[in-house]
Amino acid sequence: MPELPEVETTLRGIAPHLQGEVVTDIVIRNASLRWPIPKNLPKLLRDHTVRSLQRRAKYILVAFNHGTLILHLGMSGSLRILPHGTPPEKHDHFDLVLGNGELMRLRDPRRFGAVLWHEGEVAEHALLAHLGPEPLGNDFDGQYLYDAMRKRSAPIKLAIMDSQLVVGVGNIYANEALFRAGIKPQLAANKVSRPRCERLVQTIKEVLREAIKQGGSSLRDFIHSDGSSGYFQQHYFVYGRKGETCKQCGSPIKQIKQGQRSSFYCGTCQK
Repeated sequence: MPELPEVETTLRGIAPHLQGEVVTDIVIRNASLRWPIPKNLPKLLRDHTVRSLQRRAKYILVAFNHGTLILHLGMSGSLRILPHGTPPEKHDHFDLVLGNGELMRLRDPRRFGAVLWHEGEVAEHALLAHLGPEPLGNDFDGQYLYDAMRKRSAPIKLAIMDSQLVVGVGNIYANEALFRAGIKPQLAANKVSRPRCERLVQTIKEVLREAIKQGGSSLRDFIHSDGSSGYFQQHYFVYGRKGETCKQCGSPIKQIKQGQRSSFYCGTCQK
């Protein structure tokens, strides 16, 4: 599944092509995504101008004067910028056709993505209203994390992946941040000290910024808006490295299951 750095990379890839452009048409080939694409979307958006784009958690928000188009890549989705008239392929379900001779195309083989419309304040949409702070923002700091953990006995890895606590810390980056912070993933959240919370916030920000800089991770189903791949996977310390030697101490990397996800860690470096 594309995580926050992949979504941020996608946003940065498509924004220069969309912002300030007029939508000339909407093409819906298959409306049956995770939630149905609104049938009246062509009427709502045709001849309207894209005012701005931003990311909230793993959602891309395309703002118009009269509402916001909410996009989610799901498990296998990608957004591509293509010339008008580019023939669609099997899993190309949605096009936003622009007046500049280009179109933005959603490809989603597994159809867990979303194309939704919201009028009014987009932060009040049901999918966004209860989200925690952005991990790269100033609201996410050591004191906030420490306070939020006091009543949580769940493992720390599951806690930082809870989008109501902080958004966008998916499985890959949770593993990597915990390794850098020297915290084992099974440690109870309320057992993490204030200094260790400070360090963990720092490492979460570090790995996300590095991944964005590298262009996101090249996941099995993910490609960028221009078709290129990301390279952060070359920098993994623990994720997907079960049995391989730790790059810091040489001990074998261990793997366990937490919340139906694989966790990877070094039993020597992480306590």
